[in-house]
Amino acid sequence: MPRVLIGCLILTGVAVAGSVCAQDGVTPKGVVELFTSQGCSSCPPADAVLEKLIDQGDVVALSYHVDYWNYLGWADTMSSKENTARQYAYAKSLGRSNVYTPQAVINGRDHMNGADLGAINGKLDAFKKAGEGLNVDVGASMQGDELAITIGAGQGKANVVIAYFDQEQTVTIKKGENVDRKVAYWHTVTDVQTVGMWDGKAMRLVLPSSLVKSAKKDGCAVLLQTSGPEGEPGTIMGAAVLLVGAER
Repeated sequence: MPRVLIGCLILTGVAVAGSVCAQDGVTPKGVVELFTSQGCSSCPPADAVLEKLIDQGDVVALSYHVDYWNYLGWADTMSSKENTARQYAYAKSLGRSNVYTPQAVINGRDHMNGADLGAINGKLDAFKKAGEGLNVDVGASMQGDELAITIGAGQGKANVVIAYFDQEQTVTIKKGENVDRKVAYWHTVTDVQTVGMWDGKAMRLVLPSSLVKSAKKDGCAVLLQTSGPEGEPGTIMGAAVLLVGAER
């Protein structure tokens, strides 16, 4: 079974302050990717739900800020065209013609309103019961200034994807639909890299600090994820999280 391995993330020349939070033996029941925006009035409840999912300790939870609401008068300080592209790519793999916020993509298999905590946990549990959860063992740890990734044996082929994120930021929104609101954002993805391929055999990857350029951020998630014919993200088969000096 997959495990979440949490440790201290350090790069050469980059000292990370804060305590080391170590947790072993935790089996994540699934991955939730929230597509959100500071300019969307419906999104703050979903941002709060993502924090609750993180606090549960059994979900790999990530937040992607999209840029298509920026025209409303407030440019999301965390948004990027790459995040928007990932959401549209998910729409293609899920057979949809449009996107929305707040959208939660569950295990790369399905989507729902990101503000519905009960429905999200229900879907994660249903996937796990049906054998469609995280069925491939994935681990991640820092070894000196290198990032070591281990993946167990299984069936099929998939990409080894790293999503780097900032652990927490609080933003006071000064314009747009959420004007004057102060919102906490958690596990906001800043960069996504595909670092290897998995062919069903157990494997180990070691990434040098020159490649782990974004690890000076607050942490990263390692996703074992299939892809479609045009590279669109698909089913997530396994996952692990690596955090910097977490207190939560």
